[in-house]
Amino acid sequence: MQSLPGEDAVHGIQGTSVMPSRAFLKAGHTPTLFASFLYFDLSFMVWVMLGPLGVAIAKDLGLDPAQKGLMVAVPVLSGAFLRVLAGLLVDRIGPKRTGLIFQSVVLLGLGAAWLIGLQTYNSVLVFGLLLGVAGASFAVALPLASRWYPPEHQGLALGIAGAGNSGTALAALFAPGLAEAFGWSNVIGIAALPLAMAFVVFAIFAKDAPNRPPAKPLNAYFDVLKTRDAWMLMLLYSVTFGGFVGLSSSLTIFFNSEYGLSPVVAGYYTAACVFAGSFARPIGGALADKIGGVRTLTFVYALAIGGLSLASLAWPSAWMALTIVLFSMCALGAGNGAVFQIAPQRFRDEIGVVTGLVGMTGGIGGFYLASTLGFAKQATGSYQLGFLGFAALALVALIALVGVRRHWRSTWLASAQA
Repeated sequence: MQSLPGEDAVHGIQGTSVMPSRAFLKAGHTPTLFASFLYFDLSFMVWVMLGPLGVAIAKDLGLDPAQKGLMVAVPVLSGAFLRVLAGLLVDRIGPKRTGLIFQSVVLLGLGAAWLIGLQTYNSVLVFGLLLGVAGASFAVALPLASRWYPPEHQGLALGIAGAGNSGTALAALFAPGLAEAFGWSNVIGIAALPLAMAFVVFAIFAKDAPNRPPAKPLNAYFDVLKTRDAWMLMLLYSVTFGGFVGLSSSLTIFFNSEYGLSPVVAGYYTAACVFAGSFARPIGGALADKIGGVRTLTFVYALAIGGLSLASLAWPSAWMALTIVLFSMCALGAGNGAVFQIAPQRFRDEIGVVTGLVGMTGGIGGFYLASTLGFAKQATGSYQLGFLGFAALALVALIALVGVRRHWRSTWLASAQA
């Protein structure tokens, strides 16, 4: 029987290990993989910085819960749509050149915001739109790394590059403390320093793979939207990555509001959750290499549904809430790795635009979660409905995944026989 995309019979990947093997190190280009990770990592740090700074900003500007939720959600939504542009540019001018352009825009934006200052809620929202350019790094870093590695190493390679999600933990770990010491507006200028370092590393060490497919007419990129598989991957990632980035942006405010933690301690709690979810991503990718992407996703969706449902409850201590949210983030992070173990096998020639489109829906899912958490708190005094609504979305994705299994088998079997 033909295996599903990403399952263990494909390309003989039964023996894949979670740790990089000698064959893995020889198969690709390690400097590019590292540069992709670093660019992704520090860009994500900047992308979600309004979340860890949210308590301080809200205090200065007098924001209500709904405004706080929208504030942290706007960069997520902006980054979602900019990922499509990034994906198109990656396929037309190459990932390295695209990455250099996007990093330059973010650096200039941080410098301008720091010098001019953000005095109103609307100016913060406009700044959030600019931060979306950093969030689009996803659609650059993953194709840059992916094109260097053969199918049997895609899960681990993209898991390592995608562990740049951990940049959101750096923001949670350092931004609240820096805001207390120097003021939240100065943190914007400070953030430009590590991003400038990543720019230099990327410029020196990143290299486009020699097998980059030739550019196609613009309308050809969207041919992938005619396939059910593309829409399915978009749905799956809207839950896994949407849950990850939505929580990453919201947890500092959540722990401060619900459990009375100081912004710094709430940032530490958030960082722990984000680190766990980020480093579960390569584990999820490698596990998908070994037992199959569909099997891995089925398992992690079930865990995520349970974790998010439990997170909706009012727990008696912050430690109990932390444990449950951390568990949920691990499941979502592993799911991120599994989705992108499948994507480059199904759409290898269109991986740039597919990464952009799938990444876009991941960002939209994050916007939905972050904004609905804020609106739920404003309307009911609790975050419960926000968590439960996203758990319901995860259930829809799980049901759809089970239903599409046979379709994927017949599609891939027909392709193999062609």
